[in-house]
Amino acid sequence: MKSPRIALIHATTVAMQPVADAFRTHWPEAIITNLLDDSLSPDLKHDGQLTEAMITRFLELASYVFSIGSDALLFTCSAFGTAINHVKVAQSPKPVLKPNEAMFEEALEFGDKIGMLATFQPSIASMETEFYEMVDRKRRKAEITTIWVEGAMDALLQGNAQRHNDLIASAAPALCDCDAVMLAHFSTSQAKTDVANVLDFSVLTSPESAVNKLRLSLIV
Repeated sequence: MKSPRIALIHATTVAMQPVADAFRTHWPEAIITNLLDDSLSPDLKHDGQLTEAMITRFLELASYVFSIGSDALLFTCSAFGTAINHVKVAQSPKPVLKPNEAMFEEALEFGDKIGMLATFQPSIASMETEFYEMVDRKRRKAEITTIWVEGAMDALLQGNAQRHNDLIASAAPALCDCDAVMLAHFSTSQAKTDVANVLDFSVLTSPESAVNKLRLSLIV
């Protein structure tokens, strides 16, 4: 059987290693293609919202990766949900996965009270919107509580991964009454062990959930 080719579109370099690690652990047979546009997040922050021009960029990026033979596309930055929706429609029925789509699905398997630890504040509103859209589709009454861990992303971008992990783990006990806790971004997944050490229930990461969903959907 031919190994599937999975395209990964990144908006930041800190998302790349976590998803590479997840593929290496959970689906080493997959062939990975990485495409990085590190101007996406600064441009979104500058504009303050997703513009038509940004949506067009996403459509063009997706068109390129499928033109080179990709079997599926996974976006790794969680702040661009609306743009990715346009890609899903344009590329249907090809598999296009939002960064947190699989993690949200998995979290809802544990219950209706879900916590989320986020380090990139501009992405929180769109992620919560996506979560509640999924809850509505599933006719559930789940709720999400999100904590923005201030300073964690800055620490990671400055090369201090342990400080990043410590800050996230320190914030985690505030979500101790949840059924599951999600680490919001691909980059936060590296804090999983530290967070799991202070919580006694499931801690989910977007790279692991996404890789497992793609593997199950593409391997018959």
